[in-house]
Amino acid sequence: MHRNVTLIFFIFIISFFSTAQQLPPIVKYSSSIYNAGNQNWMISQDKNQFLFFANNDGLLEFNGSNWTLYKSPNETIIRSVKVVGDKIYTGCYMEFGFWTREANKSLKYTSLSAKIKNQIIDDEQFWNILQYEQWVIFQSLHQIYIYDSKTQKIRIIPSKNGILKAFEANNSIYFQLVNEGLFEIENGKQKLISNHPVFKTNKIVSVFSTDEGLLLQTQFNGFYKLSSGNLSKFTTEVDAEIASSSVYSSIRLSNRGFAIGTVSNGVFILSEDGKKKYHLTQNKGLSNNTALSLFEDVDENLWIGLDNGINCINLQSPIKSFSDDTGMLGTVYTSLLYKDNLYVGTNQGLFFKKASSENPFQFIKGTKGQVWSIFEHDATLFCGHDSGTFVITNTTAQLIFSNSGTWKFETIPNQPNLLLQGNYYGISVLQKIGNQWQFKNKISGFDYSSKYFEINTSSEVYVSHEYKGVFRFQLDNSFSKAMQIFAYKTPTKGKNASLTKFNSDIYYANKEGIFKLNIKTKQFEKDKTLSAVFEKDEYTSGKLIVDNSNKLWLFSKNYIHYFSLSKLSNQLKENIIPIPASLTNSMLGYENITQLSNATYLIGTTDGFYTINLNDLRFKNYRVSITAVSVNKLDEKISNHPISLEGDFSHSENNVTFSYTVPEYNKYINAEYQYVLEGLQDQWSEWSAKTSTNFKNLPSGTYVFKVRAKIANSKPENIAVYTFTINKPWYATNLAVFLYCVLGCISAIYIHKTYKKYYREKEQKLIEENNLLLEIAALENNQQLMRLKNEQLSQDVDSKNKELAVSTMSLLKKNELLSLIKEDLKNNTDEGSKSIKSVISTINKNINEEDTWTVFKEAFDNADNNFLKKVKQAHASLTPNDLRLCAYLRLNLSSKEIAPLLNISVRSVEIKRYRLRKKMDLPHEKGLVEYILSF
Repeated sequence: MHRNVTLIFFIFIISFFSTAQQLPPIVKYSSSIYNAGNQNWMISQDKNQFLFFANNDGLLEFNGSNWTLYKSPNETIIRSVKVVGDKIYTGCYMEFGFWTREANKSLKYTSLSAKIKNQIIDDEQFWNILQYEQWVIFQSLHQIYIYDSKTQKIRIIPSKNGILKAFEANNSIYFQLVNEGLFEIENGKQKLISNHPVFKTNKIVSVFSTDEGLLLQTQFNGFYKLSSGNLSKFTTEVDAEIASSSVYSSIRLSNRGFAIGTVSNGVFILSEDGKKKYHLTQNKGLSNNTALSLFEDVDENLWIGLDNGINCINLQSPIKSFSDDTGMLGTVYTSLLYKDNLYVGTNQGLFFKKASSENPFQFIKGTKGQVWSIFEHDATLFCGHDSGTFVITNTTAQLIFSNSGTWKFETIPNQPNLLLQGNYYGISVLQKIGNQWQFKNKISGFDYSSKYFEINTSSEVYVSHEYKGVFRFQLDNSFSKAMQIFAYKTPTKGKNASLTKFNSDIYYANKEGIFKLNIKTKQFEKDKTLSAVFEKDEYTSGKLIVDNSNKLWLFSKNYIHYFSLSKLSNQLKENIIPIPASLTNSMLGYENITQLSNATYLIGTTDGFYTINLNDLRFKNYRVSITAVSVNKLDEKISNHPISLEGDFSHSENNVTFSYTVPEYNKYINAEYQYVLEGLQDQWSEWSAKTSTNFKNLPSGTYVFKVRAKIANSKPENIAVYTFTINKPWYATNLAVFLYCVLGCISAIYIHKTYKKYYREKEQKLIEENNLLLEIAALENNQQLMRLKNEQLSQDVDSKNKELAVSTMSLLKKNELLSLIKEDLKNNTDEGSKSIKSVISTINKNINEEDTWTVFKEAFDNADNNFLKKVKQAHASLTPNDLRLCAYLRLNLSSKEIAPLLNISVRSVEIKRYRLRKKMDLPHEKGLVEYILSF
């Protein structure tokens, strides 16, 4: 029992909250987005379609891309704003004046009230500004100030009881005085129009022109018509709701309808005859229920200045949205129009309503949970559900398959009584027996999840599995078994990939592109036309959808694409809807679109759905404008430069930022921009939604910046151009170049003289060096001659030494011969013989060693430059015999050759040599002959 009560309560809640009225798109701007105060008291628009808001923190400007806040002149709340020509008039606390655009596009304030400061009432605030011909009217709660823009004079209309509000209608200015009635300004004075009790006891919020007279909106009692002094009630469908809501603002729309803003019940949109079209409240998309100001821009968008933020309602948008702020409906995964009923499948279950009514959606009992698909076949409605498969009849659901969750359904060629259904664990078959559909069998041999699959005329089945890729298998004749299972290596698996049949061909889409099945080869081949959709990092989902009119739909990061066959050929024709995925709130990989009529489509979102009418999808060619040119030096603040004049920047101001915009305020349509900087770039940039671009470290030169815009396929209406020059650095200016030339000439002269002097000195130096070289050559020649002479002398000495040695050897031989003769005589003759004695005596005289040594010594000293004296001086202890031995060693004579000269044995010569070494105190390693030769 408790469970049933809970279910009934749940169904009631869903039916109560899920109102099915589709509303125009609402663009929300919170105070954190525009960085100003919460409250916005009045709105206006200039000829460039920029919007201005009287905000708590000052004058707030919005150009479609960027918000700019200008502080009020006396730091008080700006209560009113009105654009008249090229001036923006504002009123605040004890101050009113106007703002004008400077060359750098910023606004500058000029006070008007300063001229009449002493006539302004203490604590006065200016709540309203009106314009009539050349006059601008500032209205406070005490007085009306009329400013003549030609003479610049101000007239004041005072009041005793206080002014509730002033209005402009029927080319006249009206105002309501407290407890007095409705007045008109005529000839600069007040004129009573009506003092009807209704106007004494009810505050008039707005006054509108009609063919019969005036239509007046009151705070609580709705509308009244005033014609020829007669007052009558104008009844609307919202009078009862308005009576309890307190109207704060209202305007008449371009289509002659009305927008009424209340204090606590949002905004009502009425038709010209007073019928309610929309009631926008906080639970239907508004940011707040208190509408302080209303304004319709040139594109017929309704702007609402709220007590907390700013909203823009795209009343003329071809897109209408249904948002489920309660969360009862949930995310829409599928939808279908069947027998005048609109069915939507969500993560909460299956819902339906009459397509032509604004009644709430009703929950179909028993379908609680995730719905994946809705499919109509043979006058039967099937629902693919997490719990299995349901057959839907009117408002009831019958579960005919519960073995597994069901993704989708497909018909089998030439088998009208059979259906294939993709399940969590493969594919199964439904069969119609009699008038009932029931589960027949699961196809054995293939157990993978089959979210996307297609079957061709030869019973070949193609399955896309997100984590395993694409499979192909053949069904047997009984549709009970999968045969010849083949897993494709290419194309590969991919996140959010899908597979569908379009124009009798099977297509597969993943992040790498869109592939078409070649029937002959049974291989997938990349389709260049369709794959272009995912280029330039546009891929978000490969979901492919074919609608009832044989259009192929794809969703990318910034666009919705649909392809149709050309009527004159078999080529695909592409159409683009510039609605980015970030704005549609679609569930990636589960995008869904359903054709409701010939041109109207329903697209599911995470919080409901929206519909789009392709026939009404028209885009005008907006004008693009450059809103700011800012430059900055390295590590310095950015400064804005005039846009109306050519830029002239210093060399250090070479970081240039351009801001540009198209004043398009449609929620679902994004403008795209393309730019080129001539002088730096040759090609236009890629289309982008960015509204600014920056160029860093630009070299000196003249540049032309161009930017253009487009919305969808519309061609750019204009190209915004800005020319600027980055000057050369001071060291590269013409004056600097002239100075460089002068310095160059002076330097050239100086260098010439310096080089001339240098070469002259070098020449002189070369002459001196040549002379020196000649002298050196002469000296070298002299040295050569001396060397030759020395060599000659050395040769002479050697020759004399040889001669001396020969002479010595001759003496040696002579003495040896005489000694031999002497010995022979002694041995062969009688020594007593006088003649023999005489001969021996003669021989002794001739072999006298002293005489021989004396002769040798003199000859040796002459030949060897007093060698013996030098040796004697070096070694004073040497005896004459030692000097004699030295002389013989100097002649390089061996011990054997020296022995006869000294008349001693060879052994005695060696002993003498040893003693001579000791006397000379020679070290062991030094040779005696070597030492003697060194003198």
